[in-house]
Amino acid sequence: MNCRHCGTALRCDFLDLGFAPPSNAYLTAEDLSKPEVYFPLRLQVCEECWLVQTEDYASAESLFSAEYAYFSSASTSWLAHAARYVEMINSRLGLGRESMVIEVASNDGYLLKNFVKAGIPCLGVEPTASTAEAAEALGIPVRREFFGEALGKQLAGEGKGADLILGNNVYAHVPDINDFTRGLKAALKAGGTVTLEFPHVMRLIEHNQFDTVYHEHFSYLSLFTVGKIFEAAGLRIFDVEELQTHGGSLRVYGCHAGDSRQTTEAVTALLGEEQRRGLQAPAIYADFQAKAEKVKNDALAFLLDAKREGKTVAAYGAAAKGNTLLNFAGVKPDLLPYVCDAAAAKQNKFMPGSHIPILHPDEIVARRPDYVMILPWNIATEVRQQLASLADQGTRFVTAVPELKII
Repeated sequence: MNCRHCGTALRCDFLDLGFAPPSNAYLTAEDLSKPEVYFPLRLQVCEECWLVQTEDYASAESLFSAEYAYFSSASTSWLAHAARYVEMINSRLGLGRESMVIEVASNDGYLLKNFVKAGIPCLGVEPTASTAEAAEALGIPVRREFFGEALGKQLAGEGKGADLILGNNVYAHVPDINDFTRGLKAALKAGGTVTLEFPHVMRLIEHNQFDTVYHEHFSYLSLFTVGKIFEAAGLRIFDVEELQTHGGSLRVYGCHAGDSRQTTEAVTALLGEEQRRGLQAPAIYADFQAKAEKVKNDALAFLLDAKREGKTVAAYGAAAKGNTLLNFAGVKPDLLPYVCDAAAAKQNKFMPGSHIPILHPDEIVARRPDYVMILPWNIATEVRQQLASLADQGTRFVTAVPELKII
């Protein structure tokens, strides 16, 4: 396999999680009697541009189908994050009724609804029918396509060039990251701004976040690598912020390469930190497999011990990261009988691979388990607040990443 960005042959292994089904391919009761498709889930690192990437097996079309069940609005903390961003970026860029905003991977309208409310023209690009319909119901215009250079040029030709193009947690999801970035370049007006948010591979390594690895994430990104990809497309990163979302993310600010805005000290400082931490050398990647296996083994030991002791355990959050952990550990309903989730699209379905049933959150309150394992550890505080009544009755909360923790 060659690097998806620069074409260099890949020889540096990072992580091998065996075989797993796509993490958002939730199953119906009827699906349980049918064969389930598994793909290898392995990461390699390019020793030229240092792009961390999955092996080429699953296509975007097979992963992001009409039934794709990730709805951004299911998380109240993520809605608040989106609202804060819109308020900030409107002020920073001076956006108004004459501006144009494009969000790539606009999902269910969780963010663009804030621009609609402010009277700022916007357009969502979202290939998944289920989430696109939810956005359209909020009055948000949506193009139901995968974004790339062809669509970027088409939008510009239609007079829909953007003053702001944003993409939250999409950059890691695109198989052809060069075509996607050229699309940003094509659709961006002169003087326009691109902002992209994505999990920072430096934090993934630092906090043992192997469960953020799944087939829908084709790339795992550093600032150094994104800078290289932008440069090849005629764009430039002029600013960066470190965020707490998803266990540690970056928000990069991009512009056309010839834009007059100066590159901030924040960019220089973070590039230096990445280099000091060894992100442009193979050693840090070679050591990660053992750390992932320890997290997996500790989580499995907890579930086995609880079963031996006659304790009841439930899970909360039918998240993709939870599916990665459960499938890597080989957990089935005998150790974890159910998981609850607030997203209606996931309820009454089953987790891929493990076949654990997904129930309404009311069930976890009614059943009062001894332990609740919070699979989306990045929103653990939010979940504990939602389930505070269980804590008052003696239920304890568990997270597995970055290490097993029982509260």
